[in-house]
Amino acid sequence: MAAAEDVTLTSGASGRVILIVRRLKTSVRYPYHSLIRSFVFLQSVLLSLLFLLRRRRFDGSLVRRRVKEEEADVAKRRALAESLEMVAEEERGGSAGCRWRTELFYGVRNHALFCRSWFPASAGEVRGIMIIIHGLNEHSGRYTQFAKQLTNCYYGVYAMDWIGHGGSDGLHGYVPSLDHVVADTGAFLEKIKVTNPGVPCFLFGHSTGGAVVLKAASYPHVKKMLEGVILTSPALRVKPAHPIVGAVAPLFSLVVPKLQFKGANKKGIPVSRDPAALAAKYSDPLVYTGPIRVRTGHEILRICSYLMRNLKSVTAPFLVLHGTADKVTDPLASQDLYDKASSAFKDIKLYEGFLHDLLFEPERDQVGQDIIDWMGKRLSSPSFG
Repeated sequence: MAAAEDVTLTSGASGRVILIVRRLKTSVRYPYHSLIRSFVFLQSVLLSLLFLLRRRRFDGSLVRRRVKEEEADVAKRRALAESLEMVAEEERGGSAGCRWRTELFYGVRNHALFCRSWFPASAGEVRGIMIIIHGLNEHSGRYTQFAKQLTNCYYGVYAMDWIGHGGSDGLHGYVPSLDHVVADTGAFLEKIKVTNPGVPCFLFGHSTGGAVVLKAASYPHVKKMLEGVILTSPALRVKPAHPIVGAVAPLFSLVVPKLQFKGANKKGIPVSRDPAALAAKYSDPLVYTGPIRVRTGHEILRICSYLMRNLKSVTAPFLVLHGTADKVTDPLASQDLYDKASSAFKDIKLYEGFLHDLLFEPERDQVGQDIIDWMGKRLSSPSFG
């Protein structure tokens, strides 16, 4: 009990571990010492935050400079997003391939969100449409290979970069509210339904994106537009490693929301057993690899807490997939979702020894095929329609 412990918080999809409090000591002999240290720590935090807030409030030139820097960064990221290849290497000859495009979608708070779409090259009806909501710190362009697999099976694909990610507006890696991402997801789905009347739609979410999708599907107006939800490695049970972190996170997120904590793991923890996929992710300039921002971390804790309290209220048809060796999100929480959800049509698949990024594992094609098979099963079920 007297040993020192590191107190950490994981950022979710990026797998970055954030050191919040360096050392906290507990003592059996002197039980009040821990309380005193905690009080002193909280008091110093409050004073520091008040000082920072007062200083920043009057530094208008600093604010203007940071706005310009953010706008320049968005322009750079959007150019990078536009320049990404959206077809696989073997398709560039034009014999197979798919039709693809990029566009800007304006979200519920009028932010420009960068979007992609892929459709089968041959004219004709598609079996359905999948809308991809990526995980924290990544972007939609990483899902080109999966999109190819879907279009080869006559599914259309749309994908959206959330605010602060990929080619979308906002400070890179900063999420002011995951509820805004949830609302943007619903609005994006509604636009797609208008553009593709009568075509069945599925929502796909990875990691924190899975949490976003699950919450979006809890709203009746979103659920009625969907035939099903697919979740890979969803962020459901993410908790601070010490109560102090949970106590100060709401205050930090209000006063200094963009403040960054130092990352304890500069290279990112393993999220794939494929070394090439791992290297590609952490060298991608559109993947945010910096320290997590206070508000972003708090938003993850908040949405996860909400979902875990409301698992029984989940009624949308869903498939949840998780690797048993995932070190970023909890596969047991996915099992809890399957066990407790009230959905009449639900399935779970656990991959023994797989890590977090299932669609970037060596067996990615099989994972993709499992998803495609489930959508086919859903479309052919008696309850469909």
